Amino acid sequence: MNKKIQILSILFLGISQIAFSQIKEEKLVLTKKREPEIKKIEKKKTSVETIKNYPPEEKSQTPVQYNITDVPAVSDFKTSTIQGEDVTPKFDGTAQNNYFRFGMGNYGKILADANISTKIKETIEVGADVHVLSSNGLKKDYAWDSKQNSATLGAFLNAYGEKGKFNVNAEYGLDKYNYYGIYALQPESTIDLNQKVNQFKINGYYDFYSNEILNDVRVKSSFLKDHYDAKENQGSLLANFSKHAVALGNSEVVLNADLGVGLETVESTFEILNKNSSSFFNTNLSPKLTFAKGESYLTLGSDFSFLNAKHNNLLMAEQSKTNKTYWFPKAEFQLAASTEFKFYGGVDGGLKINTYSELLQQNPFLVSDQLLKPTETKYHFYVGLRGDIDETFKYDVSAGYGKMRDIMFFKGNNILDNGYTLDRGPYNFANTFSAVYDDGNISDIKGSLQYFPLENLTVDVEARFLKYDLANYEDIYNVPLLTGSIGARYTMFEKKLSLGFKGIFASDRTTNSYTIEAIGNPAMFYQSTENRDDKVGGYADLNLSAEYKIHKNFSIFALGNNLLSSKYQTYKGYKVLGAQVVGGIKITF
Repeated sequence: MNKKIQILSILFLGISQIAFSQIKEEKLVLTKKREPEIKKIEKKKTSVETIKNYPPEEKSQTPVQYNITDVPAVSDFKTSTIQGEDVTPKFDGTAQNNYFRFGMGNYGKILADANISTKIKETIEVGADVHVLSSNGLKKDYAWDSKQNSATLGAFLNAYGEKGKFNVNAEYGLDKYNYYGIYALQPESTIDLNQKVNQFKINGYYDFYSNEILNDVRVKSSFLKDHYDAKENQGSLLANFSKHAVALGNSEVVLNADLGVGLETVESTFEILNKNSSSFFNTNLSPKLTFAKGESYLTLGSDFSFLNAKHNNLLMAEQSKTNKTYWFPKAEFQLAASTEFKFYGGVDGGLKINTYSELLQQNPFLVSDQLLKPTETKYHFYVGLRGDIDETFKYDVSAGYGKMRDIMFFKGNNILDNGYTLDRGPYNFANTFSAVYDDGNISDIKGSLQYFPLENLTVDVEARFLKYDLANYEDIYNVPLLTGSIGARYTMFEKKLSLGFKGIFASDRTTNSYTIEAIGNPAMFYQSTENRDDKVGGYADLNLSAEYKIHKNFSIFALGNNLLSSKYQTYKGYKVLGAQVVGGIKITF
């Protein structure tokens, strides 16, 4: 019977007709994990490792939380932005943490990365990682340059003391690409469309083993500069205070008390067009009490934010200043009828500072001059059902409704002047985007499922429906109504062969676009007409990966991305790479 199941599982991986595709390379871990979260996110090497017998018993008494990470199920491996994450399957059960990997493929694609770490003491580990990824772009689709290069250099230190563990990591990232998505004009092939973003990050984290008053402290900092002299500096400090597992009389109910204290500062300046500049300083307090009995619990809390904001640009007579206090509800309950069925619900809200750095992660084709505002979620109610059925199915389904202010989304920019010339700046071909904001309501339904039919096979599925009802815009731009993904991980031959599958889909997105025509005879200037109900088609993005361990120190791998070869658009005018195949070697030591 098991052999039949294995044969069916292999056929599932080999002939799956699910037409999804992913261009961004993602980590696929092929060993079956039985952690309590519905969705697992594997930490990078630079994050603090989990060590045996950690956390201590005090921390394990925190109620289990099943959260679906709110990450748009959209492929981010665009022809101009390569995140460069590893899609190759990883082998567990080995002490070889150091590796070097190199691969080449079509579209002039080159992949090289390495990781090395060592213990300088029994309780201190240091290491570094390097990742480089480049492509020649879509030469047959665009007459102008669509190349891209991405590089990340990182270093980290992990230290384990008597009372807690400490981690610090530093990372430098470089993304070099082009504003190649020109659809309304036809410039010369030699036009300069270059954009380059440099970012340096330093993060520190200390986690106490015990929850006696001070739980953990986190410090983050980031420094960004782009090709057009935009600069952004960020810094944050978060301290979590807690007292857990306090018995309430003779009852089986325990009390967990938590207080989060956070400070965040962001300063952004732009040097072209309207020369927007903004500064934010936010103080956040998040107290909460949790009453837990077994797997059932009730959490009551609040979120207070004290925001100081300043903004200026060339169109303003004087700098605007804002000081405002916000309060948001925080509450959640879970009724666990059994491990298989847990009903939950709650309400939350919060203030999110929108930064240039984060906006570029969502849309790298932004013009280097952005009006930055915080997004306020006044409230968001949700209910759901989750559970674990015989350690074979793990699921989480929920629905929610909320009210928001200054919802951020991206609108396409027109040409910046009407002069009849193609001698324009790289961002002046109606080929960039800007962040815009509107108030409105949000309705969402999301679900997640993990299935473990065999010890060496894991299948996971996610889907999300997201609907906005805006005050001023009829439709939200560049946000799909429906997104989803399906993945599978399988190992064979005593884990010598690892196979991975990832499919991602998204529905159509509404966007704005422009038609530009020359006026006059001879032509004297350009006239543009905006279409506010254009569509960017949905997509299905299919990916496969394989790695075979020939020797304990030597492996060969192959990666297939966007195997349906659908050159769909992520944003208006910006096509992605077609079918990509990369092969190479990996050396571990």
